[in-house]
Amino acid sequence: MLKEPRSGRLASWGNALLAGLVPPDDVAVAVVGEDAAHRVSGLPGEPAPVGLTLALGRLRTLGTTGLLVALPAPGHPLGLSGPPEFNARALDAGEAVVCHGAALGLVPEVREAGPAGDVHVDVVWHVLPVRPAPPADVPSLGEAERELAEALRDATAVLSRLDVAGSGPVAEAAIDAYRARAEAGRKVLAPGYPPRAVRVLELAQRVGLLVEIAQENGHGGAMSASEMAARAEALRPVRRTARRAQVAAYNAVVEERERGKR
Repeated sequence: MLKEPRSGRLASWGNALLAGLVPPDDVAVAVVGEDAAHRVSGLPGEPAPVGLTLALGRLRTLGTTGLLVALPAPGHPLGLSGPPEFNARALDAGEAVVCHGAALGLVPEVREAGPAGDVHVDVVWHVLPVRPAPPADVPSLGEAERELAEALRDATAVLSRLDVAGSGPVAEAAIDAYRARAEAGRKVLAPGYPPRAVRVLELAQRVGLLVEIAQENGHGGAMSASEMAARAEALRPVRRTARRAQVAAYNAVVEERERGKR
């Protein structure tokens, strides 16, 4: 299943803060989640890393009116607009946040320490200049919902054809985990997001779950290497669609505000 990206939490709760819907301390708690601490480095006017609350306030004074998510993958610069240095850092991290209204972006660096079972996670968000241009390949919320409905049918068809949908207790455990996650999914998006964005994000997570089952939970009917390769090829566009929809959901608040200005 598509995991909740740290960039999604930062953008979602940061947008709620910028809209005056939640207090700063609540935002910091929500963004940090199960991590130990988050700091922001390279913020203009700040010679040393600062906390999330101060950083978000400073970004507002620098002109930030909204926060957008980017989830790039090799060959797919989803949500990015350049320059190359920022794109490369975001691709290495697999995610980034782009400031709408200010030519700045934030890329997370995750630092882990400690033994297995007691891992201490610190995150440093590096602030870098970005190119003020439309982000790459981000659909509207409506487009994303339509594409997801088709992707869900495609993923289900692939699983059925390859005899993966009923692939035993591992698949059942994955589905149970999704159901538990779906209940928490309504809390992923902060106050201020439209119900449609929540619906799209949950559907994207479900599509991601089906792809994960098909790729990782047993061979099912695809016993040969060629059949396994065909399965991966068939599901690649499904995964891509789910990631695009995930970005569209996180960016929905900024999208709706900009559409209202036109």
